[in-house]
Amino acid sequence: MRVWATAVGAFSRLRPRAVRMSCGVLHHMSTSTVENVVIVGTGCAGLTAAIYTGRANLSPLVLEGPLPGGQLTTTSEVENFPGFPTGVDGFQLMQNLREQATKFGARFEQALVTSVNFSSMPRKLVAGDRVILAKTVIVATGASPRMTGIPGEKELYGGKGVTTCATCDGAFYKKMDVAVIGGGDSAAEEALFLTRFASKVYLVHRRDSLRASKIMADRATSHPKIVCVWDSVPLAVEGVGAGAVSGLKIKNVKTGAESVLPVKGIFVAIGHVPNTGPFAAVLDTDEGGYFKPAAGSQVRTNVPGVYVAGDCADHVYRQAITAAGMGCAAAIETERWLAEHGG
Repeated sequence: MRVWATAVGAFSRLRPRAVRMSCGVLHHMSTSTVENVVIVGTGCAGLTAAIYTGRANLSPLVLEGPLPGGQLTTTSEVENFPGFPTGVDGFQLMQNLREQATKFGARFEQALVTSVNFSSMPRKLVAGDRVILAKTVIVATGASPRMTGIPGEKELYGGKGVTTCATCDGAFYKKMDVAVIGGGDSAAEEALFLTRFASKVYLVHRRDSLRASKIMADRATSHPKIVCVWDSVPLAVEGVGAGAVSGLKIKNVKTGAESVLPVKGIFVAIGHVPNTGPFAAVLDTDEGGYFKPAAGSQVRTNVPGVYVAGDCADHVYRQAITAAGMGCAAAIETERWLAEHGG
């Protein structure tokens, strides 16, 4: 099992300090040579894009943010990534991808992009006191799961019983009791998926009915393995001392009564926040804040030569393999764009 400190140490990076910049001071900052392609993000999408653009002799510059390797670095085992029949440690998978990208000429730098200017060529990305110039850009900044913030959640996240992905981790809880926190379609889908493995699934929601669509709500509430825990909010994750989840402490918002659900796994399903902030002013986004690709494409944006890939543009699947596929597509589109425009 890997912990966050280990992930940072192995990637030899420190968390950068965010710096606010205004467009008016861009000309005072140091600038670099014009890169063929700059890839922002080092999850499955970003690293796959780095592999493909590296093999195309484009010498991509890859910018690592505060979590090098993305969310998979906090996952103890990945069982559903093709090519690993016995599973693979999430941190090791990302390390492998990074080494493969480096082999093909990808260059890595730690940089937190705080603003961009895509109104002219070359494209400009501001990171600290530096302006990075690029002919093309692939944005693969991912999305962050919304967490409840209750005591014990952070300590037991990632291989210790608290997770945000039933598809990724559900199989680890065969014949165990688990809890899902949330009341929307995502929570209902997570709960239904978990019934394939768990003995019992507690669906904890602060209201007396689900916010999910009627069909999803009906499926969840009528399933014999799902126990709806209405009018309840989570208070704490128990089991920190033992290093593994042993229960979920909850409170009934109407009666004030507190109790503990004896579960081994807790699935937080209250949504995700796409990491699109610095780019949202220039790239089209949907109502949820996710990048909205141009018509007829999964990766092209409204700005020529700028592409998106992975969870920052995908709120439906959110899987490592689909993110990698989008990274591949974005890289191929980038190579073609450069070939057509004299890159």
